[in-house]
Amino acid sequence: MLEVVAPGPLATVQDLGRFGFAQLGVSRSGALDPAALRLANRLVGNPETDAALELTYGGAVLRAHAPLWCALTGAPAPLTVDGRPAPYGVPFGLPAGALLTIGTPTHGIRSYLALSGGLPVPPVLGSRSTDTLSALGPPPLSPGTTLPTATPPAPILRELWGRHAPSGQNGDSSCKIGAVDFVPWSAPGAEIRVRVRFGPREEWFAEPKALLRGVYTVGQGDRIGVRLDGPPLARAIAGELPSEGLVAGAVQVPGDGRPLVFLADHPTTGGYPVLAVVHPADLGLLAQARPGTRVVFHGSQR
Repeated sequence: MLEVVAPGPLATVQDLGRFGFAQLGVSRSGALDPAALRLANRLVGNPETDAALELTYGGAVLRAHAPLWCALTGAPAPLTVDGRPAPYGVPFGLPAGALLTIGTPTHGIRSYLALSGGLPVPPVLGSRSTDTLSALGPPPLSPGTTLPTATPPAPILRELWGRHAPSGQNGDSSCKIGAVDFVPWSAPGAEIRVRVRFGPREEWFAEPKALLRGVYTVGQGDRIGVRLDGPPLARAIAGELPSEGLVAGAVQVPGDGRPLVFLADHPTTGGYPVLAVVHPADLGLLAQARPGTRVVFHGSQR
């Protein structure tokens, strides 16, 4: 069992999402940076599809009630186990009773904490993800929340112990594991380049390709979407559409002409025209970009 002492600004359980329910008004949800989630799971020997914790701006304090192996990926943040430093981007041990403290990320927004054996919370519509828009899945974590943990297969534990033997006496797995020679995540810089494919409503805009010429900055955002500040996009057609389907990555343009990019917890329908759709591989960049980050769009054929 894992106890939440403090969740930070927003901590949720996420896997790779629930698929095939848009007709019911249910979006995919899932990790906003799926590559980071997959890596965290691989590091502790889990299937990439297992559930882990998505921590927004860190600030979490967790207590283990059983021995665990953990790994943190995504936005790099300082870690301590009972006050002693623990490594980012490699597996580390968390003994029963130990207190894991995750600080504020140095770069990016969302960190992913995977636990050996995963988080076997009850699935809803085939996924353990928290959907903050429709309130499906486990609620966001709060102080006192307890999460079930699973015991991973013995071969995985032996492999982790062999590759990353703790340096403490008598196998004390709370001690820091030695550094490794790779960096598992590259933080978005001051500017990110995002690929888009135009449509389905580009004819609603006077100059659709103006999206590629403008420089935007990340404004307010959450798991539903990210608002961008920058030059407004002029309409060629007045009025609004009847509500139609939306997908993750849709670049919707409300009445003020400034784009809104939908993320994993997006609504499944909307009436503002969608000018373009962001390449799925680039959505993680937007999800990790802090307010003020410059965004430059460029065209994609895929």
